[in-house]
Amino acid sequence: MVQAHGGAADSPGGPVGDVYDWYQRGVKLLEEGSPAAAAALLERAAGAEPESRSIREALARAQFNSKRYEEAASSFRWIVESNPSEDYAYYGLGMALWRTGDIEGAQEPLAMAVAMRPDLRHYVSALTQIRATLDARRA
Repeated sequence: MVQAHGGAADSPGGPVGDVYDWYQRGVKLLEEGSPAAAAALLERAAGAEPESRSIREALARAQFNSKRYEEAASSFRWIVESNPSEDYAYYGLGMALWRTGDIEGAQEPLAMAVAMRPDLRHYVSALTQIRATLDARRA
């Protein structure tokens, strides 16, 4: 979870508030459809709290929604490596890799997401599409 740090100094030109404030505003911007602005704020928060999975997940989502797929893949990969039980991070990693054109690389994380949560249709649908694309390329 994101922790507030009392007394966080605001740097000139930087966002006002502490890390928790940056996180909250970043998530709100993301929800309101401003992923680029959210990513900028969440990058600042991730720099201050580099081990926070909640900040990293929000940052990865903002990067993905800003079409910064390689950066999103890197952020989702960090989450997967630090906590291999995060099904959403596997899904996000697979989707980001897919968007970068690494269809082969997208298959494994999507398969992991489906194995962990076979009840989520969008996970299954993404994996099915990836496998169909790979099969078509091999044929």
